[in-house]
Amino acid sequence: MEIKHTISFKIRTYGLKGGKYQIRLRISFNGFRHDVVTGCVLLDRNAWDEKAELVKDGYVGLRGETAASMNSRLRMLRDQMKDTIKYFEANDINPDEQMLQDKFEEKISRFITPKPRPTTAPTARPMSLLSVFDEFMEDCGTMNAWSEGTYGKMRSLKVDLREFRKNLKFSDLNEKTLTAFVTYLREEKALNTPRKKKGDRDEYDKEDVTGLRNSTIFKKLGYLRWFLNWATEKGYNTQMAFRSFHPTLKTTQTKVIYLTTEELKRLIALDLSSVRKWEPIRDIFIFCCFSGLRFSDAQALCWSDVKADHLEVTTIKTADSVQIEINDVTRSLLEKYRTIPMKNNRVLPQYTNQAMNRELKQLCRMAGMDEPIRITTYKGSVRLDEVHPKWALVGSHTGRKTFIVQALSRGIPPNIVMKWTGHSDYKAMKPYIDIVDSIKASEMSKMNFLD
Repeated sequence: MEIKHTISFKIRTYGLKGGKYQIRLRISFNGFRHDVVTGCVLLDRNAWDEKAELVKDGYVGLRGETAASMNSRLRMLRDQMKDTIKYFEANDINPDEQMLQDKFEEKISRFITPKPRPTTAPTARPMSLLSVFDEFMEDCGTMNAWSEGTYGKMRSLKVDLREFRKNLKFSDLNEKTLTAFVTYLREEKALNTPRKKKGDRDEYDKEDVTGLRNSTIFKKLGYLRWFLNWATEKGYNTQMAFRSFHPTLKTTQTKVIYLTTEELKRLIALDLSSVRKWEPIRDIFIFCCFSGLRFSDAQALCWSDVKADHLEVTTIKTADSVQIEINDVTRSLLEKYRTIPMKNNRVLPQYTNQAMNRELKQLCRMAGMDEPIRITTYKGSVRLDEVHPKWALVGSHTGRKTFIVQALSRGIPPNIVMKWTGHSDYKAMKPYIDIVDSIKASEMSKMNFLD
């Protein structure tokens, strides 16, 4: 059998302040995308040859490693990944991601001595859980090239653990304590931002200022398992209850908020002569709606990324290299800002994500996007239904979602849309395909013109 696949190297910025660039090997196959940490780190982004996917000659790393030694390692990893795919092809095996990772690690073990993984609980090293958490962030943050967003999520989890129990120890983390932690997150954790006010009153009910929803708790437990698995391998933790701790947390699929064709037209036609400050906000959002770029990638877009008929973008979130053809709308916006100088040769005006979201909501409110949208979540076993006007749910990422829905509804094949957006499998596209299917079903009623 033949397994269709691509193998490439990706550069990812990491560190709290950036300035370091991790080289990762990426293989895409069977709808999976798997990244391998190569152990090669650059201090200069320009030292990487994008076309050859090698470190440029003459580069010397922080620890004295040369371009030749780094390239030798990269070639070895690429060759072993190719051999891994050949193994599955020769044995007529269609692998999943875990199978590929296991076989690849087996092959590179001849070249790299793997870090031993304990089969039984190791003897714990006596340190406080919270001080070990700092080491975890430093170690895994560097190894996995965490973004600032991931650092923020981990810092938030550390605060949760400290507020749950100040002197928490690894030995405390049995099933009873883990269950108590979930209860604390659901019923006692104070929210930084209250959910809503009751009418015009100034006070809040306890429901509005305490407790996380199930979907957020589920994510936090995932981060906690990550930390505890690391701590176990390092010898800090011997309490294994977390590995079998899987509480039932009822959740619902996140509702996709996107703009319809009519809403897009109303937003574009909106007269902003009295509020000029909103014009750049609208332009950035519309650019995302017609290019599929994330807000972060639109903000990072430089004129060197703009070619005659397409954009060449290396995405910030996933380090994917995507080529996006320029259409009439994006071309007109590029021409509008071509003569306006921006810092660092940027294409579009610069805003923080918070400022973008705040002003964009007001724009959509002015454009009459008042359709009531019901959002259903769960807190424990309690179902919570909240109804919001659509404008209140629009954010910077709505532009990318709008692009995907609009493209699919116009008959553009999903695999083409995925090339523009950088999605690697159909699982991420399914919610959008479901939306388009429902649109098609409702549109068929227009053919009932003989009644």
